[in-house]
Amino acid sequence: MRSEQARLHALHQLRLLDTPPSESFDRITRMAAQIFDLPIAAISLTDSDRQWFKSRVGVTHNSIPRAGAPCAQVAELTETLVISDLTEDPDYATSPLAARGMRFYAGVPLITPAGHGLGALCVLGTAPRTVTGPEMRALTDLASMVMAQIELQHAFGRVDAISGLPNRKQLIEDLDDLGREAPGRRRLLVLVDIARDDQLNQGRRVMGPAFIDDIVSEAARTLHLTLGKDRTAYHVGTTQFAFLAPAGVEDQPYVLFLGSRLNAIRSTARARFVMTAAIGVAPFVGGQTRAQDALRAAFGAAQDARLANVPVCLHSAANDGAQARRFELLHAFEAALSTTNQLRLVIQPRIDLVSGRCLGGEALLRWCHPTLGEVSPNEFIPIVERTAIVRQVTYWVLDAAIAQLALWAKAGIDLDLSVNISASNLEEVDFAARVQLLLLKYRVRPDRLELELTESAVMENAELALVQLEELAEHGVRLAIDDFGTGYSSLAYLQRLPAKIVKIDKSFVHALAEGAQCDCMLVRSMIGLSHGLGYRVVAEGVETQATADLLLEMGCEEAQGYFFARPLEAEDFPAWLDVYEARDDTSEVA
Repeated sequence: MRSEQARLHALHQLRLLDTPPSESFDRITRMAAQIFDLPIAAISLTDSDRQWFKSRVGVTHNSIPRAGAPCAQVAELTETLVISDLTEDPDYATSPLAARGMRFYAGVPLITPAGHGLGALCVLGTAPRTVTGPEMRALTDLASMVMAQIELQHAFGRVDAISGLPNRKQLIEDLDDLGREAPGRRRLLVLVDIARDDQLNQGRRVMGPAFIDDIVSEAARTLHLTLGKDRTAYHVGTTQFAFLAPAGVEDQPYVLFLGSRLNAIRSTARARFVMTAAIGVAPFVGGQTRAQDALRAAFGAAQDARLANVPVCLHSAANDGAQARRFELLHAFEAALSTTNQLRLVIQPRIDLVSGRCLGGEALLRWCHPTLGEVSPNEFIPIVERTAIVRQVTYWVLDAAIAQLALWAKAGIDLDLSVNISASNLEEVDFAARVQLLLLKYRVRPDRLELELTESAVMENAELALVQLEELAEHGVRLAIDDFGTGYSSLAYLQRLPAKIVKIDKSFVHALAEGAQCDCMLVRSMIGLSHGLGYRVVAEGVETQATADLLLEMGCEEAQGYFFARPLEAEDFPAWLDVYEARDDTSEVA
């Protein structure tokens, strides 16, 4: 059992399983089939329960069960195996291969320098046959070529091509080795995060992909000079580097040292990255702390430093718990997207301030986790917005919202519904087309849908965003600028957008209730400016009659907020609407 565990460990360490096809391996497989003049050949790796084919000729599937596979025997025994006729062999007469019509098999083991059998280079035929000495020597030579290719790729897989430094995989192995060599010794792992995500995105957009290559190379050189030739730096992420603190240093003094060292580099170096570098320090115990956990803790500490706007931060168990919670929520939310009973929409009504009528509502996402219960959108939305799944979330909300519009239309409810979209959606070249397809799917009029986008979302990729928004507007979809006043967009650019509505952020509206003259003047100016640019104005976060009256006096057309109604479950909205429309005095809102 121990040897099998070691064999599997050696296989998994190579990171070959489930990787894409490679021409360097396929060339060897084709050569094996040609030498034997057989229709099938494969580089077969023996996993715990399957034979997975890194390369294959004449085979459509990429794996078969390990049980009953001759390649498994070759890997286990690290011995060549030739079976002239599978149907005559007592071990394989009833094997899956024989059942599929295979008669001939020849396999040569793929053996690591440590003696572990990874699998086999094999050839198969549908008729019995024998082998010649030259054929087997050729197959053995080809198996050696496979192993040389594996070792070459594995060696290249330990060094980053841009920085020239050992990568995360090598760091993990070195930390594991350190734990075996000096178990129980406490050390500090340092992670340097050289740039913020927004800086990387902006630099890449302006200067192209070479921008990141340049700052990575510059950072690698600076680290090498700083650490000296006897210390090793590792390139563990796109713009993250790690190294071990010297043995025996104490936590807080070393944190202070790193802070002063970073400040010294900032004052003297030409390195562009150092102005925004953040450093995380994580203590770990060799042989007790998993290498991956130490690296994760160091990365978390670097993010804590960035959030706190300090150069260096020591890992905190409390902050780590918060990060673990965020990680848990993110994975749980991904699972929720594929279920039918966790996510739902609620509707916050939007009111015409002049007539008092309900014009529609804003669709808001809610999540009820099966064990955590209701998860606040203030907690899960910011987490989701930082990941690639935000696009999937937008389409879930769009689909649900447009389906709701269709249900309203059937029930005779003639209202609009708005949906928030992200900057990520505006970077998709087919976003407008996908929205149109959803409208066609549910047979909903485009002007019933309003898409809300923030100023900052538009500006992240302004030209592509403009193309998408113009296509949507031409199709009849209404557009609104959300959280107006909180971004840093130029008015000249905002005028180019085909939006007709601006929504004043609730932070400005809440300030009105406090009665400060400057806040009133600011909101009044925003409304006047919006009208001057041709926008209809919606105020968010209205909580009192006095605020609603003041906004009406300022000329604001619409409002939403708790004064009118809290977000309503979709099934409760029609009943609320009936009560709201039936009231005698439009100034008295339920």
